[in-house]
Amino acid sequence: MEKVRVGLDERSYDIHIGVGTLSSLGELCRGVALKGQAAIITNPTVGELYLQVVQDSLERAGYRVKVISIPDGEEYKCSATLEDIYTGLLSAGLHRGAFIVALGGGVVGDIAGYAAATFLRGIPFVQVPTTLLAQVDSSVGGKTGINHPMGKNLIGAFYQPRLVLIDLLTLDTLPEREYLCGLAEALKYGIVLERELFDYIAASTAAIKSLDKGVLQHVVSACCRIKASVVERDEREGGLRAVLNYGHTIGHAVETLTEYRTYKHGEAVAIGMAQVAMLATLLGHASQEDLQRITALMVELGFQMQLPDFPLDAYLEAIAHDKKKGDAGVNFIFNRGIGEFVIESVTDVRTLLQQLQH
Repeated sequence: MEKVRVGLDERSYDIHIGVGTLSSLGELCRGVALKGQAAIITNPTVGELYLQVVQDSLERAGYRVKVISIPDGEEYKCSATLEDIYTGLLSAGLHRGAFIVALGGGVVGDIAGYAAATFLRGIPFVQVPTTLLAQVDSSVGGKTGINHPMGKNLIGAFYQPRLVLIDLLTLDTLPEREYLCGLAEALKYGIVLERELFDYIAASTAAIKSLDKGVLQHVVSACCRIKASVVERDEREGGLRAVLNYGHTIGHAVETLTEYRTYKHGEAVAIGMAQVAMLATLLGHASQEDLQRITALMVELGFQMQLPDFPLDAYLEAIAHDKKKGDAGVNFIFNRGIGEFVIESVTDVRTLLQQLQH
């Protein structure tokens, strides 16, 4: 296994990345001194595929295991599901010596992490992401939370896991749409933070489409390394970490307007990235050649880039509730060329977005 360290003093932890690694979870949990009962939070889709190997690994390491299954889908990342998780934890008699294992994609990781952050005022948790999106992004960095009808991820906490275990074999059972969602987040790192990664993805599209494990390990490790570096410098998104929201302001608006039913998170973010790349070019942050390289790669990988047909006022209303909105305006992250970024507080969002309609 390859290891990437997230250095946060006493909250530091390792991301373990490899092929066929799920069976090592129990041993790794022992290695970070986790004790007591383990509660695995998963959904039926993932549970059918990977619950048994994870549960067996934990039981071999001496842990008693409770399994809590939640419905599969972004619309279930809500307060009602969180309440069901609390009920399951309490019914199982979990105490502060116990820990949670989040086995699944971003929805499971976010809500299980938030449950861990708030149950009995905080118990440890472990991330076992089974989607590419969760592996390259949401499982790392300690962002946990749930959605609200007025916006995405508006309720949550920064709460770091004790470890992250990534098994690239789980990508073999991932539906194509879900895989594409993860590629969008991986591409994000290349567009705004590391041109070398962008160039590597551009040169490896055939291998990426065929799920070549060597190439995927390089991409996933690079994304985790980049994100760890950002989180180490700005754990609670006071400044630099906002760059990881590239494409997300418009992407979250797309999700909100379509009630999380039309687009998956990564698909909406891909639309947002394409639109922001166009705005960056219009504003002079990037060249036409940069835009062409970005959009050509997105087309080659299979992303949809067209903004859904909602009135401008609807987008403005959705963005008004985005958590990146501050007193001085909405923080937009623009790519500066490829591999760098600039953050601007936009007060006149209407005029900005009107440029996308021409």
